[in-house]
Amino acid sequence: MTAATGPVLAVEDLSVRYGEVTALDGVHLQLGPGTVCGLLGTNGSGKSTLFNAVMGLVRPSRGTVSVRGGTVRAARRSAAIAYMPQAEAIDPDFPIVAHEVVMTGRYGHLGIGRRARAGDRTAVADALERVGLTGLADRQIGRLSGGQRKRVFLARAIAQDAALLLLDEPFAGVDHGTREAMTAVLHELRDDGRTVLVSTHDIAGVDRLCDRAVLLATRLLADGPPAAVLTPDVLGRVFGFAPAGEA
Repeated sequence: MTAATGPVLAVEDLSVRYGEVTALDGVHLQLGPGTVCGLLGTNGSGKSTLFNAVMGLVRPSRGTVSVRGGTVRAARRSAAIAYMPQAEAIDPDFPIVAHEVVMTGRYGHLGIGRRARAGDRTAVADALERVGLTGLADRQIGRLSGGQRKRVFLARAIAQDAALLLLDEPFAGVDHGTREAMTAVLHELRDDGRTVLVSTHDIAGVDRLCDRAVLLATRLLADGPPAAVLTPDVLGRVFGFAPAGEA
């Protein structure tokens, strides 16, 4: 991964409309290298739309998105953006094993013949080791538990060696041990200089996972360290929680 100068992700005055519905309205967000940022908001707040805009899957009505100073299209072409969806549609009988799934993260680095080289195989092995699944590398994907599959898809994102990782609800449906293991891996990636944007409903875990928190409700409502953002007043406005001391 090439070291970034300036922000890895720059979202400037981003607005997205679907017909008469405004999904995002004038969002500004910059993330530098070595950051884990939590993206929070209710359903319909625009989190998925923001992810789609960063990946170039929706056209902004206004504003721009850049990755490492270039276009989203260029970033995707160079495999600079890795995406881990909330859920993968998996045929439990499909004959693909864990290390083959992780290898799909290397496709942007393969040549025209799509033949894996020694460096690709090493990247896959290292990614599986990082998420603690070396011993299950040859297990068919449908025979893994839900938490193990989550770690396989995280390994795929790691193997891609992207500067920017977008993780959509990575802890949904996983047990405490898997959550702790994945959190440790994300901190390692941060320490390696990667930029991680995590969409999550787990407000209680944001302060342990993230260096920074962003609250979204079509517009960006708050942005900063978790302790400064996740206050009773802000949570009350966004999620309907009653501030401390109030009915």
